[in-house]
Amino acid sequence: MYKMLVLYPPPADPAHFKSYYESTHIPLAASLPGLKGYRYSFEPEALGPPGTASPYFCVFEGDFDSKEAFFTCLGSEIGGKVGADVANYASGGSIMLHYEAKGG
Repeated sequence: MYKMLVLYPPPADPAHFKSYYESTHIPLAASLPGLKGYRYSFEPEALGPPGTASPYFCVFEGDFDSKEAFFTCLGSEIGGKVGADVANYASGGSIMLHYEAKGG
């Protein structure tokens, strides 16, 4: 399984982020070619000393069959639209990681 992880730092307008993300961005992302499944959360918590705040407001994880499927998705027309849409809600930007998941 190949994974895509998107980390979103806190935005300037959290209410706008949540509303736009769930009503517009997630439905668009759900149509990505080759996407086998996805999950997201507005509640990523940091593990650290008491009072440690998470550096992230939202996290998204997507599943693909392979690295090739992931890159094909990114290069697709829908992939371009999803990438361009991030500026419409993520004023804090985003960090995308991708990797082959291993383990049991």
